[in-house]
Amino acid sequence: MIAGALAGVAIYSVYLDREYRDYRAAFYNASRPDSDEKFGPTPTDLINVNINQLRSNRNTLRNRRDFMIVMFGAAYLLQGVDAYVYAHMRSFDVSDDLSIAPSIRPDILASNTPGVTLRLDFYSRK
Repeated sequence: MIAGALAGVAIYSVYLDREYRDYRAAFYNASRPDSDEKFGPTPTDLINVNINQLRSNRNTLRNRRDFMIVMFGAAYLLQGVDAYVYAHMRSFDVSDDLSIAPSIRPDILASNTPGVTLRLDFYSRK
């Protein structure tokens, strides 16, 4: 499950990065009349798009891409926590023969007032 999250975030990050690079090139080329195509040629589907729309989409895609990079780091940390917990819970007994034996008995509390004690004993039937 965690590996799927890592893969999904990575694939989406690559997609966002490609889109961001296209909009960055289109914005750069549209904002300079003597464009040297520093970031590459303008993609054909972005020719004649309003420069404000190009700027807005470029910024949005960059922010989403950066957020996905942070999410990739979080998913990676979650994978580490999952592995750590699994390693410690590996020896935990989860067999079907676990039992509980409740017992209720009267008790005298520290202030010499009557009380009730509930005791739960967990044991394995063998």
